[in-house]
Amino acid sequence: MELTADRTAAEDVLLFVNAAIASTGQGEFHSDADAQQWSMEFLHEYMLVNYRDLYAATLTLGVNDRNAAAIIMRLLQSGRDANQNQRVVEGRLITKALAELPTHRVYHLFTALRKARVNNRRTRAIMREWLVARPDPAFEAVKYRSAFLGAIRHAHMKVEDLPGEELDAFLFGRHAAGRFETPQFETWRRAHFDRRAVFELPYTVAEGFAAKHRITRAEFLEKIAPQLTRGERLRLQRSAARVGAIGVAADVADLSRMSLTRLAAYALALPVEELEQRRVELTDALRAAALRVAGLRAGTWGRVAAVLDDSYSASGSSEKRRRPLVVALAAHFLLQELAADYSPLWLSGDVDPLMARARGVTALGERILDGLEKRPDALVVVSDGWDNAPVGMAAEVLRVWEDRLDPEGKTAVAHLNPVFDAAGLQARRLAPTTPTIGIRDAEDLPELVEFARFATARTGIAELRAHIDSRVERWLTEEIPCTA
Repeated sequence: MELTADRTAAEDVLLFVNAAIASTGQGEFHSDADAQQWSMEFLHEYMLVNYRDLYAATLTLGVNDRNAAAIIMRLLQSGRDANQNQRVVEGRLITKALAELPTHRVYHLFTALRKARVNNRRTRAIMREWLVARPDPAFEAVKYRSAFLGAIRHAHMKVEDLPGEELDAFLFGRHAAGRFETPQFETWRRAHFDRRAVFELPYTVAEGFAAKHRITRAEFLEKIAPQLTRGERLRLQRSAARVGAIGVAADVADLSRMSLTRLAAYALALPVEELEQRRVELTDALRAAALRVAGLRAGTWGRVAAVLDDSYSASGSSEKRRRPLVVALAAHFLLQELAADYSPLWLSGDVDPLMARARGVTALGERILDGLEKRPDALVVVSDGWDNAPVGMAAEVLRVWEDRLDPEGKTAVAHLNPVFDAAGLQARRLAPTTPTIGIRDAEDLPELVEFARFATARTGIAELRAHIDSRVERWLTEEIPCTA
């Protein structure tokens, strides 16, 4: 009985970790956004009530930004339910997690805390610590003015507590002379009446002023280009081309500095003709990004076979277009660098990864069999798990392989699933004894494959807890980055 409860606890934790990595609360191919959100709300509440310390520790396990913010929100809301030791550890985990979250996500969280009237002493202290550590308060005051001011008020701070001059005058309109010495504030002031100043502002702020001055979209995108971040530049390239704003473009240097998954998404969004023309450039950029992720692990994984899902369901949804296919493409390039001998097996049979397109049925069983016949050291399956040609073949192939052909486990099998199945409250599994782990970004693949050994019914909570405790200790001693 005790052993059963132990395994159930481990399964509960793993279930939540997989969901919190894969689910962003947006619609997927097989479920809509409401179903995603309801399922995640239940899982968050269940974990908070039953495994509070492990719930907080999942912040260290690569959960996506949306779920990291949700975890922080619930921990701060329910501080009275935690003991003193839990509050200390949670405080450190929350501080580190906030430092790693994108700036806009943190301001959204602070706004949600204010609306929910979560204003306990711990919450105020954490907010103050984060705000005081910001590298450029003036920039953030301009870009996130309402949220920035709301956070200061909610944390019971004085504007003078923050570094920088003229914040009080900017936020509350207290400037007698009518001019600011701080460049960001003065640019914002001039943008109200001088259209030239609009193009010196951050893109998201400038958009509102562009409408005020009736600046055409083509002119706006062309002249705001120097202010765009790399992410904004990539998102706007297609719309900029349609309106003739040729100044918005991503150069080769930008591509080589992009993250692997984002670069894969960019490549798959290109028209086929452009993709063909830029094949060498994009391939080199993807390989460089994959090599950066692999680091010292490059070439150390031995013989690796990968089953990569490019069936129709990999097209994702209107909210997450091609996301499963993007993860599969990025994983392909990363596994190519990690392996000493690599065999990619796309469901469609294609051999050109850059031309991957979501089409056809999900015939996982046949391709898994092809991969296992190579007797690799590791078989990695990247798929949403909807095996339907025929249904259940993948599970049967894996069962026979594990029970009869490889009972000693010489081939490590891991299933990485980029899709959260809202109805099943989990990342859909291929087989009961084959570890399935949710994945959001391919950059997390090496750590997730290592973590996959816990994702079977044979794992107990003690072993899992020891792994998580070790991860927490390492994570808290890492240098805290500063997001801008």
